[in-house]
Amino acid sequence: MENNTQKTTQTGKTGGSKALVSGRTAGGAREGDRSFIPRRGSSQRGGPAGGQKGGGNRPPFRGGARKGGPGGAEGRSRRGSGGPRRERVRPEFEQRVVNIRRVTRVVAGGRRFNFSVVMILGDRKGTVGVGIGKAGDTALAIEKATKDAKKNMIKVPLTKNMSIPHQVRAKYSSSLVEISPAPGGGLVAGSSVRNVLELAGVTDVMSKIHSRSRNRLNNARVAIKALKQLKRAVAVALPAAAVDPTVGEDVVAQPAFE
Repeated sequence: MENNTQKTTQTGKTGGSKALVSGRTAGGAREGDRSFIPRRGSSQRGGPAGGQKGGGNRPPFRGGARKGGPGGAEGRSRRGSGGPRRERVRPEFEQRVVNIRRVTRVVAGGRRFNFSVVMILGDRKGTVGVGIGKAGDTALAIEKATKDAKKNMIKVPLTKNMSIPHQVRAKYSSSLVEISPAPGGGLVAGSSVRNVLELAGVTDVMSKIHSRSRNRLNNARVAIKALKQLKRAVAVALPAAAVDPTVGEDVVAQPAFE
């Protein structure tokens, strides 16, 4: 009987060790091994249900007070010590897009689409120009129109009241426009003629389009053509022999245009 009991005890110990080994093999690696991966819902550090900081898949905290953050010391030093801001450099000419349209060209392989842009440039001091640009991209078409407008710049002779010295009338294609000085009346104009006069710096004029043309490019070009006809007013003194018989004084400072 004693021999049988010893055999049974040895067999139980051997079976328990085998079960322990098999349990490790079936359950995978234990904590401490390099291949150990905690399950979801476990109380291990970093798990979703764990009580440790930074659990789950949440990203680390990136507050502004950290070094190098927007509110950190490095960020403040990058912006400066709160000195005066730099003034924005204004462009030489103010630009205004009058019209953008898509044009189509039929070729042997099919249709090709481009963009046509009408641009007006001016400095509001008497310099103004109109340009047109075509390209497959809108930005490139605007760039071409800007270069074309700079090539076609004109100088407008303005008076002290930012008006024009005399009345002008011009015709371009089917567009017909008339521009007259109106001191104290403000700028009265329509269509793209108003854009041309604004960027030229004219403030007290009255314009009238005597045609039914709605083409903004032609209206802008006829305004440029009319402004080219302006002549600067100068004072011319007549010779001493020119005497007004009714008054008996010399007539001087007669306006003329050059």
